Amino acid sequence: MSLLNPNSPLAGIGMTSQRTRDRMVQRLRKQGIKDEAVLDAMNAIPRHIFVDEALSIRAYEDVSLPIGYGQTISQPYIVARMTEILRGERPSMGRVLEIGTGCGYQTAVLSKLSQEVYSVERISPLLMKARANLRELRTRNVKVKHADGNYGLPDLAPFDGIMVTAGASHIPDELLNQMAVGGRMVIPVGAQEQALVLVEHLPDEYRQTRLEAVKFVPLLGGTS
Repeated sequence: MSLLNPNSPLAGIGMTSQRTRDRMVQRLRKQGIKDEAVLDAMNAIPRHIFVDEALSIRAYEDVSLPIGYGQTISQPYIVARMTEILRGERPSMGRVLEIGTGCGYQTAVLSKLSQEVYSVERISPLLMKARANLRELRTRNVKVKHADGNYGLPDLAPFDGIMVTAGASHIPDELLNQMAVGGRMVIPVGAQEQALVLVEHLPDEYRQTRLEAVKFVPLLGGTS
């Protein structure tokens, strides 16, 4: 059930309507997404406001879409899958760090399932777009920062969850060091062929589990 007022302009019409979001959620269930809390979050958030108006009629298709500056908004399945993996069996994810704010859609989904979300974006104009989108949704438990995501936010660590939304050649030690014991990280890893990797911080080790193949834009350093 969407939390949006059906009379709100955020609710959308036609191919951006609540009915279209309902169909997206039904499709995600058929694709294997089982976490109802994740599905509820995605049903509640109007994905069409996170893309350019010309692309809004495609917002609920299971495709990635360009958001400018060589970046994309991930397809709904990947958003749902990564969020489901990050949650695990936990009722709340506590404090979450997101690397790669992009347009803010994944950030908004995480905000529905976490106590606090801290998100880092290296491209300043994208960060400003994300801030505007999150402000429009009145998202109050998210803080975004213009910074190099490879280094995370050490001053705010530890985090119960870390989600990286760009493909890394390896798992940065800086991010491992910012995981709380019992925390989880989801990150696409690989130079030529990427796969999602789940990292779990156990009391005496970091356990890594390689999951399905994915394709993300690369995780770059620096800011712009």
